[in-house]
Amino acid sequence: MEKGNRIIEAAIIALGLVVMGYCLKAGIDNFVNKDRQVTVKGLSENEVPANTVTWPLSFSQQGNDLPSLYQSVNRTRDIIVRFIKENGLSEDEISMNSPSVYDRNSNMWNENKSPYRYQMTAGITVKTKKVDEVRKASGKIGELLNQGIAIDEGYINYDFTEFQEMKLKMMQEAIKNAEQAALQFAENSNSRLGGIMQATQGTFSIEDRDDTTPYIKKLRVVTTVTYSLKD
Repeated sequence: MEKGNRIIEAAIIALGLVVMGYCLKAGIDNFVNKDRQVTVKGLSENEVPANTVTWPLSFSQQGNDLPSLYQSVNRTRDIIVRFIKENGLSEDEISMNSPSVYDRNSNMWNENKSPYRYQMTAGITVKTKKVDEVRKASGKIGELLNQGIAIDEGYINYDFTEFQEMKLKMMQEAIKNAEQAALQFAENSNSRLGGIMQATQGTFSIEDRDDTTPYIKKLRVVTTVTYSLKD
């Protein structure tokens, strides 16, 4: 009976050694592989036309009689507004700023020998979704010059306001591109790609495509993803 017990005990010990060896090997493998990872960036880009535009216009006139100058400014402003409407824009897309007046006599250090005491400046701003109409009207500004109206065009600001609707789709595309880059790295290093260990939400940007086409916007999403690697 004692001999049989010793055989059973030996078998149990042997089995325990086998199990311990397997666990030890698995632990060593995990230790070796736990820091094996690859971090890649995924990019998604789109070009879209601007869907909102702000077009500032201003002009100045001079005179010595303030009421007469004010009336002249109003007449000129009416001509400009009519020009804007004739080019496909509406009243509710046009806003007018109150005129500002500079009195040269109020500046004792002014050495300008202008024959006019007052200079009045008036501003008009067009804000609309009719981007093409504004572009066309801006190209016809010479028509106002032919009428003796010197227009100062400010910076025309084109914008794209529907970025939020595109974020999810572009984010998915960026992650997919990151995965493709990681798969290629794993293949080159004779490894298998594991799961995602860490991922950033991604950075979003919107900018002009270039200096000559500010009405075309470039949307860009970049995400950073870290994957584990396995043998």
